[in-house]
Amino acid sequence: MDYFDFYALAPAFQIEKELKGLFLQKSREYHPDFYTLASEEKKSEILLLSSKNNEAYKILSDMDRRMKYILDELGVLKGEGQDKLDQVFLMEMMDINEAIIDLQFDPDAAAKQKINEQVEEIESTLFKSISPLLMQDFNSLTEENFNTFKQYYLKKKYLKRLLQQLEKMD
Repeated sequence: MDYFDFYALAPAFQIEKELKGLFLQKSREYHPDFYTLASEEKKSEILLLSSKNNEAYKILSDMDRRMKYILDELGVLKGEGQDKLDQVFLMEMMDINEAIIDLQFDPDAAAKQKINEQVEEIESTLFKSISPLLMQDFNSLTEENFNTFKQYYLKKKYLKRLLQQLEKMD
C-alpha cells in the first residue's frame, strides 16, 4: 500500500500515534525551501515528494479516508454503486428518512435535533461494533473481517449523507 510504504508503516487501521511524527519528519525532509539551489530535476522530485507527503497524511490521518483507502487497495470496495448495504440496515433507516422528508415540509428544530441525535447514536454503536477488530493485528484479519469493515464504511457514509441533509435544512 503506497501511502503506508511511503511512511514505512505496516498497513493498519490504528496508526495515529506514529503518523504525525512521520509526517512532520517528511515535511522537513522534502520542504522545497531546502532545495532552492538544487537542479530543476531535483526540485521537481522534491515537489512531488512534498505533495505525496501531504496527500498521504490527508488520507491516513482521517479514519474514514484511511479505511476507504485500505479497502480500495485490497479490492474490497467494488466502486460507486456496486457495493450494497445490508437490507436490515436500510429498513432501520426508513423511519429516519421519512422523518427527514417530513422536516422538509414542516420544519421543526426539536424534531431535527432528535433525528440528529438518533443518527449520531447509530454511528457510535456502529463504531463500537468494529472497535475490537480495529485493535487486531492487520495480518490476522480475514476476508470476513474486511467485509465487516466494508459494511461499516458504507453505513457510516450513508449516515453522513443523512447528517448533511439535516445541515442543509438550516
